[in-house]
Amino acid sequence: MLACAELVVVARDGRSVVTTLRAQSPLALVPRRGVTGASRSDAVVHLVGSASTPLAGDDVTLTVTVGAGAHLTLTGVAAAVALPGGRSADRAARPSRTVLRCTVGDGGSLTYLPEPTVVTGRAHHETVLDVVLAPTAALRARDLLVAGRTGERPGRCRGTVRVTECSAAGGAVGDSAAGNGAAPGRPLLVQTQEIGDPLLDASPAHLAGHRVLGTEVLVGPAREQVPATCGDGWSLSPLPGRGALATAVAHDAVTAARRLADAVRAASRAVG
Repeated sequence: MLACAELVVVARDGRSVVTTLRAQSPLALVPRRGVTGASRSDAVVHLVGSASTPLAGDDVTLTVTVGAGAHLTLTGVAAAVALPGGRSADRAARPSRTVLRCTVGDGGSLTYLPEPTVVTGRAHHETVLDVVLAPTAALRARDLLVAGRTGERPGRCRGTVRVTECSAAGGAVGDSAAGNGAAPGRPLLVQTQEIGDPLLDASPAHLAGHRVLGTEVLVGPAREQVPATCGDGWSLSPLPGRGALATAVAHDAVTAARRLADAVRAASRAVG
């Protein structure tokens, strides 16, 4: 299944307003409305799976634009379960793929908090998170990968994260991502992680025998350096220029999320 979605949020009269909201099955975008939504200065949009996905061969792309001074919280409502799909040879040969491309303008922020992704047996899934930030934009992006259901040997999952700070001379944020020749800026983070390889998962440098791998990218609007530190099952690594990468491992998603929260609190204390 091939699907594309688009979300645009702009600042208007002291609030963040969704101006574009387009989606195709198997992805639905549901904004928070009513009294709860009206009481917040940020826009809140929920990611909802409208069909069984990701299946082998699925290719879903979501493009998000957060304008200058606007704030978006993008959350999941349920865990994603990567499945192997049907028995078609062509379908089985193609991995499922989920791509999120984001641009965030000056003074804006994106908080991306999806629910965990469970990589079931024989599944082959790929994810890409590509974010372009203006010099004073902020980002918080979390990812929790679960290697198989309980008692199940997992399939394969490969996740790539790219966070780039656009050059002040590069014009509007997102120009480099659009490929129009503007200055590409500098990378803050480029990382690819895999789960599902038994040797790699057992390595002390990777999962060390744990089932869950969690990461959280933290980039604030100011150029504050976060010192490297670690705790029980988690670590915090500074990014060049500003921000940090939190990493946690655990035997279950709840513990991994709690350890990531410990790392985030450590980052907050470090910058005052």
